[in-house]
Amino acid sequence: MKINSFGKTDPGLKRTNNEDSYVIREDLNFCAVADGMGGAAAGEIASRIFVDTATCIYEEWMRSDKQDPALPVQKTYITANSRIIEHISRFPEHKGMGTTAELLSISDDLIIIGHVGDSRTYRLRNGVLKQITKDHSLIREQIDKGIITALEAKNHRMRHVILRAVGVEENVSLDIIRSKAVEGDIYLLCSDGLTDMADDDAIEKCMNSYSALDVMASGLVDLANAGGGKDNITVVLARISEV
Repeated sequence: MKINSFGKTDPGLKRTNNEDSYVIREDLNFCAVADGMGGAAAGEIASRIFVDTATCIYEEWMRSDKQDPALPVQKTYITANSRIIEHISRFPEHKGMGTTAELLSISDDLIIIGHVGDSRTYRLRNGVLKQITKDHSLIREQIDKGIITALEAKNHRMRHVILRAVGVEENVSLDIIRSKAVEGDIYLLCSDGLTDMADDDAIEKCMNSYSALDVMASGLVDLANAGGGKDNITVVLARISEV
């Protein structure tokens, strides 16, 4: 199995800078989205460190004996975390920077997903959209505990408080999700600039309206901007196909 991918990023309608980054390397069988935080140029630097680190790790992985396909995922997050912390030590004015991050790779017929923060990975299978990752956010935790409802969470003043990010603590805690690769599935990796502006039903409808990934990506960015475009918007689409 392999991935055919397309990505698009947009600053949105309210911000002049774009702190999101993404990378697609079909030759290395991976793609990633990172949503930086920290203000000014710092968030942009953090997200770029993550995608650049992922590229380096996967270039090394392709030259290795490729034992456990989860290893380069773990190594990407751990190494990027250290590099961001190291950057902050050299540039203390960037203290507070970090990034959420989604990474998807394919090895034979296995999909490996890495996840930290409130960016998300979805899967569209036979026209039905499913969220694969679970937000590492205060609001998600409160919903799970029954403190607030999903409806109350939509406009909650604490909805952007995240509990995990890359580069904010000495050790990064990540989710790794494994699933069987199924031909025809489309995976969506996105920053919260999309999901804050459009609900899952609208995203599913948009994805089902197009077949070409580039047009689908543009449609999703347009959907987020039509909903207000309050944040940077980044989407990466990966369709599973046979080699």
